[in-house]
Amino acid sequence: MVLTGNDSRERVRRAAVKLFADKGFHGTGIRDLASAAKLSSASLYHYMGTKEELLAELMDASLRRLVTAADEVTAGVPAPAARLSRLVALHVFTHALQPDETKVVDNEVRALSPAARRPVVALRDGYEARWASVLEDGVEAGVFDTDQPSATRLALLEMCNGVARWYSPRGKLSLDELAAHYARLAGRMLGCEVASDRADLAQCRAVVARVWGSGR
Repeated sequence: MVLTGNDSRERVRRAAVKLFADKGFHGTGIRDLASAAKLSSASLYHYMGTKEELLAELMDASLRRLVTAADEVTAGVPAPAARLSRLVALHVFTHALQPDETKVVDNEVRALSPAARRPVVALRDGYEARWASVLEDGVEAGVFDTDQPSATRLALLEMCNGVARWYSPRGKLSLDELAAHYARLAGRMLGCEVASDRADLAQCRAVVARVWGSGR
């Protein structure tokens, strides 16, 4: 079978995601990438540019998927508690089903130079702004009770981020049960009841599968 340039480029991207997630950006060498992608070190640059450019490209793609998915699952949902439930479920599903990609986004932004970091951070801020908007709307409506919405938002995101490190499909809870449990925890942090019904969970999972191209 003859591989095309697109095939080789995709192999490099997949290898980089796995290596950056497992070893970190600085712990991954060019020879590691070439070996994992089954390319020579000399030809590797043809498909990736610099290692930093590759990292920035991977983070950009992942964050754009997160933003797209967040907008899809909250579209036409006015109630803050329902929107929060969907954002939590989406974040849990994404981190459980795409752990390598999300680990790279969550852990490697500091590896980028200031110039490369700025557009990545802008995308990350845009995603977090969706969460901030939900919390602000909930506080305004008297649904959420917190005098520290920014700190609460960060706590919620950190809680969900950890799923990428420890989730296993062999665990006691199914992924749907875990997402629903995290939504309830989010509600308790904000002094309200937040519930996820099966239809909401199914939609969030379907969006993750479509946006990331994964049927897991």
